[in-house]
Amino acid sequence: MDIGLVIRNTGSTYDVEISDGSIIPCRIKGKFRIKGIRTTNPISVGDKVEFVVGENSNEGLITNILPRKNYIIRKSINLSKEAHILATNLDNMFLVATLIQPVTNLEFIDRLLVTSELYHIPVTIILNKVDLLEKDVIDEFVLLYKNIGYEVITSSTVTGEGIEQIKQQMDSKISLFSGNSGVGKSTIIKAILPHLDIKIGEVSQAHNTGKHTTTFSQMFNIGKNSYLVDTPGIKSFGLLDVDKNELCRYFPEMFAISSDCQFNNCTHIHEPKCAVKNAVESGEIPASRYDSYVSMLESEDEKYR
Repeated sequence: MDIGLVIRNTGSTYDVEISDGSIIPCRIKGKFRIKGIRTTNPISVGDKVEFVVGENSNEGLITNILPRKNYIIRKSINLSKEAHILATNLDNMFLVATLIQPVTNLEFIDRLLVTSELYHIPVTIILNKVDLLEKDVIDEFVLLYKNIGYEVITSSTVTGEGIEQIKQQMDSKISLFSGNSGVGKSTIIKAILPHLDIKIGEVSQAHNTGKHTTTFSQMFNIGKNSYLVDTPGIKSFGLLDVDKNELCRYFPEMFAISSDCQFNNCTHIHEPKCAVKNAVESGEIPASRYDSYVSMLESEDEKYR
């Protein structure tokens, strides 16, 4: 029995890296498909797995998944399944956003931040393509999320701004890059690690959205104990595994003052003497964050527990 790290999922096989750096293509035992794992992918990049290799075969058979410390998940577009796991066992996540060509919706950012809070994945927001933005626009975005407690790196692959800072944060970690298509994830990765075989897509002028250049998550070994996870561009991010009554807990700035509400079970929607609504009215809590909260809470598409 060998233990390895899943670094790539091709749809039919999994590439598993072992301690000496060798890559073993593996398949999964049929039981993984009938264990009640309601995801499109029972095994994900980042998983540590046990596998066996036949005597006369160069291909392995995965027999067990070791316990995960965390994972990032999104609602699947496949209606027969509940979710799609993007990656597991992450040390940090870079959420790449742009305010031009294309514009990243703030609710999308907030949904991804809620998911990261739920699964205890540290997040750094990268505001990319800042060479195309006015300083006041950049400052407003940075201040919005820094005041909540998230680190924001401003970057540009044209000027090189932020690239070295991103690279330093990847040292000795498993790092995931995520965001909408067209925001420049692959371009940033290429600037940091030019030797990697990362395809870079152009932004569609017709729809001002990125063309999908990655069709599945894959992990790259970029140094000792350092890995980079590149994910497909995401158009939307549905919530899963969230208790509807505890959604506020994953908005740190709201949860911090929610104990001051008149009612212990305050939803922060219609109750009187709500500390959260008062903070929104005073500007202490950004209106965009509250709007995201309300949208998530009232959405009929979410998979709340």
